[in-house]
Amino acid sequence: MLGLVFAGCTSTPKVDWNSRVGNYTYDQAVTELGPPDKMAKLSDGTTVADWIKHSHGGGMSFGVGTGFYSGGGTAVGTGVGTSTGYPDRVLRLTFGPDGKLAEYKKE
Repeated sequence: MLGLVFAGCTSTPKVDWNSRVGNYTYDQAVTELGPPDKMAKLSDGTTVADWIKHSHGGGMSFGVGTGFYSGGGTAVGTGVGTSTGYPDRVLRLTFGPDGKLAEYKKE
């Protein structure tokens, strides 16, 4: 049973982007990652493309508050709030005029 739990937690292997610089093409990126979320073609023929991985974790918030009136009719309140969430992650791939990966950046 424990093996089934760990089998469900496997993730895809990490991509070695350093090994792809100079030989990975824009067409391969689109085939593997799908169309980019943002893309710009520069005047020198360079293509800059961003793939955004939207986070689905977090977004949950928790708040506690109390309030009461003291003898003089003054209102007093305290509250605590917290929110958890993860920012979106961006993979920016820059392809040279030859269409091959020149640079990558993960944010």
